[in-house]
Amino acid sequence: MAQANPKYADGIAKTLAILPNKPGVYQYFDGSGKIIYVGKAKNLKNRVSSYFNNDTQHGAKITYLVRQISRIELVVVETEIDALLLENNLIKKHQPRYNVLMKDDKTYPWIILKKEAFPRVFFTRYIVRDGSQYFGPYASGKMMHTMLDLIRQLFPLRTCKLSLTPQNIEAKKFKVCLEYHIGKCNAPCIGNESESEYEIYIDAIKNLLKGNIHEVKTALKKQMMQYAQSMEFEKAQILKIKYEALERYQSKSIVVSTYLKDADVFSIISDEKSGYVNYLKVIGGAVVQAHSIEIRKKLEETDEELLTLAVMDLRERFASQSQEVIVPIELGIEIPNFQITVPQRGDKKKLLELSERNVKYFKLELHRKSELVDPERHSNRILSQMQKDLRMEVLPYHLECFDNSNMQGDHAVAACVVFKNAKPSKADYRHFNIKTVEGPNDFASMEEIILRRYTRMLNEGVPLPQLVIIDGGKGQLSSAMESFEKLGLRGKITVIGIAKKLEELYYPGDNIPLYLDKNSETLKVIQQARDEAHRFGITHYRKKHQKSLIRTQLTDIDGFGQATAEKLLKKFKSVKGVHEAGFDAWTTLIGPHKAKILLQFFEAENAKK
Repeated sequence: MAQANPKYADGIAKTLAILPNKPGVYQYFDGSGKIIYVGKAKNLKNRVSSYFNNDTQHGAKITYLVRQISRIELVVVETEIDALLLENNLIKKHQPRYNVLMKDDKTYPWIILKKEAFPRVFFTRYIVRDGSQYFGPYASGKMMHTMLDLIRQLFPLRTCKLSLTPQNIEAKKFKVCLEYHIGKCNAPCIGNESESEYEIYIDAIKNLLKGNIHEVKTALKKQMMQYAQSMEFEKAQILKIKYEALERYQSKSIVVSTYLKDADVFSIISDEKSGYVNYLKVIGGAVVQAHSIEIRKKLEETDEELLTLAVMDLRERFASQSQEVIVPIELGIEIPNFQITVPQRGDKKKLLELSERNVKYFKLELHRKSELVDPERHSNRILSQMQKDLRMEVLPYHLECFDNSNMQGDHAVAACVVFKNAKPSKADYRHFNIKTVEGPNDFASMEEIILRRYTRMLNEGVPLPQLVIIDGGKGQLSSAMESFEKLGLRGKITVIGIAKKLEELYYPGDNIPLYLDKNSETLKVIQQARDEAHRFGITHYRKKHQKSLIRTQLTDIDGFGQATAEKLLKKFKSVKGVHEAGFDAWTTLIGPHKAKILLQFFEAENAKK
């Protein structure tokens, strides 16, 4: 028998003792009697008991939830799918504090078939439960208006708000309007068209709105051929125009497969705070509708839990009748009347990849919009991800990356680049000329620059970084740690090394590297810092090397400094060019005194030859 932890409400123990081994829904109430969580279960006894047996297994959020529960109510059902549907309905009704929050799409447009005599077809953003039929929602207003325009091209529907009851029509209360005169309406208001005739249009429109374009085309073609056979060519021509309009509309749809019929496609990506789900509705092998939603997490829900909830909600919302659902992961639930497919290859896999591209774009767009409102949110999100990926205790607001540059020990230099809030802080970049190391010794060079950098920071009392990145493998990382040890900073700053070939991350004293996903934002920041350090170091090395080349020739002349030598080379491109320019050109550029010194230098050089 499951036992409640004694720190929980006394009544919970009695509930746990009689939990059934059946599927169902459980509702948690707080001390004020308010529903704070609704969940489903294949086995109520196992699922509900798991919350109370040992809270050390749970995360902080679930532990906090459990401590607020004062009462549990159960609803036992026959199947798991019944539990899933009931859970979805209860969450929508009560919106419990700790259940996931789906973005409300009540502001999206819908196409409505109004419940009235001779129904009108128009768009609305508000659903009224009056028996009218709603199709949508349309994430794109353009898509919705395209469909309405197509309907108005194909069918002579009324647009007026007249009450077309049989009594009013018989009483001849109405007169025809402009829509009749231009051929857009058959004037049912004066009895020119019966409700049964008008209903034929409505049935075809319903098929169109459900994505069944093929059925409408087939019916139009059949009627067109009948008119042609009976020599009613004008009527046949009108239907031909409508048939071609349907074909043009269908050609704009994304055709997925010639043999894949109807299916619903779902994909999901998530981060710490939300899950993002894309839905594609496929009818007759073509994508006819697409929709994406954000689901706010409350209790660290898994992708499987979020996707299961989204599948049931979106299929209901879009009135889907498809018998196949294509998803990227197993849902762990058997749902009657349709098949769940996780494709590995072929057209279904391509369709899933299309959905995944859509959901990634949707997530990116949401983040971009939020960054316009809160510019710091983007940086904070990346810093939080870095803290999690690198197992840090604090956010890496300030990171520094080091790199060595030398050519077989010649002109050894190093660079330190600084990132603040995950962005380069170029004013804080620093160059180092290696002073104590002779020859090509990257390990000793790294030890020197780390010691010099942080000795100075400690002496000046400036804030230290939270993260230090060493460009190199375990050897350079170990050398850097020697300096951190001398300064008493070991353990106070997170230090990692990045090896270039496989982008392996190493921690001090750990031989097993950490591999991050190649698309990880954490890895991208680390790579950017490493590349910046390399670029900055190479630039300094090249300048230093160039100066050394100048020094071996013109700067050896007594009375000549670096600035004079650079001035001559910039003007005449090379030492040979300087020689060939002649005394007058030198005088113009550097003055007569230095021109005489330069003349004496070249005369002496010629005498040596």
